[in-house]
Amino acid sequence: MNSAPLSRPRQVLRERFGFDAFRPGQEAVIEHLLAGRSSLAVFPTGSGKSLCYQLPALLLEGLAVVVSPLIALMKDQTDFLQARGIPAARLDSSVSREAFEDIQNALRARTLKLLYVAPERFSNERFLARLKTLRIDLLVIDEAHCISEWGHNFRPDYLKLSRLARELGVGRVLALTATATPEVAQDICRAFAIEPAAHVHTGFYRPNLFLRATACAPAARLGVLLSRLRARPRGPAIVYVTLQKTAETVAVALAEAGFPAEAYHAGMEPEAREAVQNRFMAGADSVVVATIAFGMGIDKADIRSVYHYNLPKSVENYAQEIGRAGRDGKPSYCEILAAGEDLTVLENFTYGDTPTREALGDLLKELLAKRAVGEVFDLSTYELSARHDIRQLVVSTALTYLELGGFIEATSPFYTTYQWKFLREPAELIARFDAPRRAFLESLFALAKVGRVWHSLVLAEAAGALGGERERIVKALTYLEEKGDLELQVAGVRQGYRVVQVPDDLATVWRDLCERFATRERSDLKRSAAVAALLGGEGCLVRRLLAYFGEELGRDCGHCGRCEGDPAVRLDRPTPALELPVESLDALRVRYPEALRAMRQMTRFLCGIASPALTKAKLTRHAAFGSTLHVPFAQVAAAVQATLVSE
Repeated sequence: MNSAPLSRPRQVLRERFGFDAFRPGQEAVIEHLLAGRSSLAVFPTGSGKSLCYQLPALLLEGLAVVVSPLIALMKDQTDFLQARGIPAARLDSSVSREAFEDIQNALRARTLKLLYVAPERFSNERFLARLKTLRIDLLVIDEAHCISEWGHNFRPDYLKLSRLARELGVGRVLALTATATPEVAQDICRAFAIEPAAHVHTGFYRPNLFLRATACAPAARLGVLLSRLRARPRGPAIVYVTLQKTAETVAVALAEAGFPAEAYHAGMEPEAREAVQNRFMAGADSVVVATIAFGMGIDKADIRSVYHYNLPKSVENYAQEIGRAGRDGKPSYCEILAAGEDLTVLENFTYGDTPTREALGDLLKELLAKRAVGEVFDLSTYELSARHDIRQLVVSTALTYLELGGFIEATSPFYTTYQWKFLREPAELIARFDAPRRAFLESLFALAKVGRVWHSLVLAEAAGALGGERERIVKALTYLEEKGDLELQVAGVRQGYRVVQVPDDLATVWRDLCERFATRERSDLKRSAAVAALLGGEGCLVRRLLAYFGEELGRDCGHCGRCEGDPAVRLDRPTPALELPVESLDALRVRYPEALRAMRQMTRFLCGIASPALTKAKLTRHAAFGSTLHVPFAQVAAAVQATLVSE
């Protein structure tokens, strides 16, 4: 495909988006895409990555599918585009039934230019079937660092997007991120066959941000934060914390001191979180005290301050979080209130994503033992998570590792249960069809469990009763939904797999899988250490931050705290006293064998790290849960082992 004349993009920029000129890097990315080349754009947060696909989407003939894990971003972007008369839509859990039907109609009519979806949407067999009927000229991967196995926010769903792009015959791919180290950028380019020349990196330097790190004892932090907020001009501010409980207590303290502060964390109800976010977006001096659940995709240009009450999880997280300040280009203030105790908490939580060796062994036996090459099976990651006490995301990661190892291959995901309520009388809609189709629908409806409003059908049972015609059942119900005959709901997603290779020695696969998770654990621990190294090293803080991402400023920034004379921050950690619960650990294990059987499970419990089994047993409410939160994981593990042996 030949490159479109650049005068055309500039014309679209003015007429449809209201901008007179491109920002750095935008024009180069757009030129690559219009020439049919895939591209990687590594731009700082708030520097206009979205335009890099929104504009070419208007010049390409087919559909642009934008994959993003951020519902807030999808909503903001579709609102922005629709306000400018650009046909865009989003498919997420908050979309109403009427909006969903409008989107389906627009896809059928080929009138939609941009469709925003979450990566999990590709687990919907009806959605995949619809995509395969469309011409997709552009696939956009937002937060593309999630594709890198060694990135700071690896998501297994992302690792499969490169295969999906090939299956859908996508014209070109645009990968977007604000936080890619050189190694992660190489992973992204390799996955989507992006040529080095099409990797556009504009640099991370933001001269309007003032960065500072201050050594601060935990007991003094609240007072320091209050003094900072009082000393600076009022304006929207984000205070990042590690724990949900900290978010609540700090928000209350700030509110009592006269600041319009609210907490935001994943433990809140979705409606409450949305209300907090909406008030923050509308406020001129509102303060949100939040875990990292807040901020992704938030497009508020006038955030004047970002404080890290606790240490950021990684340097990548830090760069992303401070990047939310000062998007309007005006001076903004970013400070870390650094305490060595936070390193222990961060490191301890890293251990929460590493499954026990016993759990991995049991999972592998269920997945691969007694199976034959070519055998097809299906599973629910939710059920596997509960059964083996492994977090659901970690189960998905294990399955991805087995795919990468060539043992299994994902087939189509599907739903186990379909529910519908009739919008027309059944006899009326059946009468429209010829005799064979009428007989099929009558048999299908007769198999459904009839509720007061909804009719429910377990597809495996119905397919067995109707001679194994599962696909025909799905097509029939989908057709009736499209015609407005009934409203359809689905539940119980299961992922299908095919056995590609049966391992000669399951123990070898188990050891390799254990080592892979151990390697990930070590990698994540190094990320915490990198935060300490960033703060503890001599010299310009901005220059050190840029160097982490492979960028050399060539000079000191001259305007960070370090350049103004602040000392380096040494994160010294005190040696905390270790007191195990009064109730004997052995007694706890006997009482809760599924949740506390393994040494690592017991250690996670004491360090306050939740797991499916702990949650199911309600042990996260136990007085001893988190009783050693500030004690290093290895120290707690050693004490647990010694205590259990002595008992």
